[in-house]
Amino acid sequence: MEPIHVILIVLAAVVGGLGGFFGGVIYRKRVGEREIGSAEQEATRLINEAIRSGESRKKELLLEAKDEIHKSRTEHERDVKERRAELSKQERRLQQKEETLDKKAEAFERKEEEYARRVAEVAEAKAEAEAVRKQHIATLEKLSGLTQEQAKAYLLETVETEVRHESAMKIKEIEQQLKDEADEKARDILSIAIQRCAADHAAEATVSVVPLPTDEMKGRIIGREGRNIRTLETITGVDLIIDDTPEAITVSSFDPVRREIARLALEKLIVDGRIHPTRIEDMVEKARKEVDRTIREEGERACFETGVHGVNPELIKILGRQKYRTSYGQNVLNHSIEVAHIAGLMAAELGADVALAKRAGLLHDLGKSIDHEVEGSHVQLGADLARKYKENPVVINAIEAHHGDVEPKTVIAVLVQAADAVSAARPGARRENVENYIRRLQKLEELTGSYPGVEKAYAIQAGREVRIMVKPEEVSEDNMILLARDVAKKIEAELEYPGQIKVNVIRETKAVEFAK
Repeated sequence: MEPIHVILIVLAAVVGGLGGFFGGVIYRKRVGEREIGSAEQEATRLINEAIRSGESRKKELLLEAKDEIHKSRTEHERDVKERRAELSKQERRLQQKEETLDKKAEAFERKEEEYARRVAEVAEAKAEAEAVRKQHIATLEKLSGLTQEQAKAYLLETVETEVRHESAMKIKEIEQQLKDEADEKARDILSIAIQRCAADHAAEATVSVVPLPTDEMKGRIIGREGRNIRTLETITGVDLIIDDTPEAITVSSFDPVRREIARLALEKLIVDGRIHPTRIEDMVEKARKEVDRTIREEGERACFETGVHGVNPELIKILGRQKYRTSYGQNVLNHSIEVAHIAGLMAAELGADVALAKRAGLLHDLGKSIDHEVEGSHVQLGADLARKYKENPVVINAIEAHHGDVEPKTVIAVLVQAADAVSAARPGARRENVENYIRRLQKLEELTGSYPGVEKAYAIQAGREVRIMVKPEEVSEDNMILLARDVAKKIEAELEYPGQIKVNVIRETKAVEFAK
């Protein structure tokens, strides 16, 4: 085929392709124009419908708004009418109140005028009364021969005498009533407490006797050149008395704990039979441990017996040492247990704290367990120990106050005072030195006989009662009551004594005449 033919064919193909392409484009353009026209018509239709529906909704909303405005206007007009009616009522009430106030003001003015008139009348009457009073005073002074000041002094003296008499009689009446009630109540409480608690009292001496199997044992205890007895006395701090008493050795010491350790060590040495310095040291150490164990057990027994719990272990040991302490011949541990029981029983009768009363009673004599190397009274030492081991403040106050060193702040402290006095005042509970006893009676007689008007004073009933004879011309019956109170207060302030002292003031009037 010729090249030209090929070229022509190619050109024809290209022209045909271009014609087909442009034809397709023209066709699509026409189709698009038709679709656009349809869309514009549809959009126009939708816009027209929207406009029509909006106009109808607008009309509906306008109608609803008009109805709402009409309703609001109606309600507003009704509220306005109601408020106007209420305001009219309030105006009428205010007008009535104003009228009432005007009437009251008029009445008040009338009363004020009446009051001023009466005040003037009272002033006039007062002036007249004053004039009459002065006239009467002048007349009385003329008739009595006394001035006004003299009459006042006379009246005051008379009234003072009458008041003194009445006060003395009233004091006597009140005291008697209180004594009757208090004595009866106290007797009931104390009798119940004492009957329910009867403790045994054993007076311990300052010596202990150790029995020996034979008299030959005395020589073995003394040892060669006395080395055994010197060792035993040095280690224990006691005195061994070996005399002619058959088959017995006396252990002497004012420290009961040391005496008990020495006694136990001697008994162990006698049983063992081997007596020499080294063995003595071993036995003394064993005896000391045994006494320490006994002290702890006695302290625990005292707490268990009284029902006191939660006591510090160190306080229990100190309490147990009271087993080997005595006060006027009375065992201190038994005394403390007894005080705890009595205080608890009295607390139960009075409705106080029984457990706290027992605790305070058991620990009130803690200071007596301390050796003499520590300075201070047993009251202060006991209070310091209680503070050290964090005891209850009520217990501390009871310890401090049980001998009157400080004022009792609670009922518990007063109960411990009473229980301590009851326990110490039992017949045979304590021994008192004869010289101290006589000195106390002399002091009591001197103190009560020092008052003016007292003729004689006698201490009777072993110092539990004092009888005072007064001069009848110097001490009246009314002053007797006041004198008895003053003497009792002075005895309480200046003397120390067990229990209580009864003060009897006796006034005797004699009339003497001779028949001739």
